[in-house]
Amino acid sequence: MSETETSNVMLPTGAMLPWWLVLIQGIVALILGCSFLAFPYQTLLVLVVFIGAYWFISGIFALISLAYDKSNMGWKIVVGLLGVIAGILIMMYPYYSTILLPSLLIIFIGVWGLIIGVITLAHGIRGGGWGEIILGILGLIFGIVLLANPLIGALLLPYVLGIFGLILGIGAIVAAFMCRGK
Repeated sequence: MSETETSNVMLPTGAMLPWWLVLIQGIVALILGCSFLAFPYQTLLVLVVFIGAYWFISGIFALISLAYDKSNMGWKIVVGLLGVIAGILIMMYPYYSTILLPSLLIIFIGVWGLIIGVITLAHGIRGGGWGEIILGILGLIFGIVLLANPLIGALLLPYVLGIFGLILGIGAIVAAFMCRGK
């Protein structure tokens, strides 16, 4: 094998990344994780504003793309206008958005937990075994807890993101150096 083949990290999709890109991603994740843990709500505010700016710019690009490609015109107009409007609203009201967006995310995750819990529970009852039944019940409990307290979940979200950032950042840095050494 050549050095370029062994110095890459395999992604779940089968794509290859050079070791140094994985290292950069790990460092960024580690910095974000530390930032979320040290300054949770300020970092969340900055992240929400970046999301608003991204939606605004992507909405503009979706509308501009209509000049070059008329396919899916209706969807591009809807996506473009929603992106521009959402981006403007987020950037105009960043503090409200910092409460609203994480709360909506928590509600989405709660509904997802309920759906996955029901599916897993049903599969367990149909012969999947006790393990799936227990996982289904845990998924239902998880979904109900999040839906019952979305604001508390949103308040804890920066800390959860911080812990994940630390874990994923350290993991990516270790993986990058392990791949570089091969």
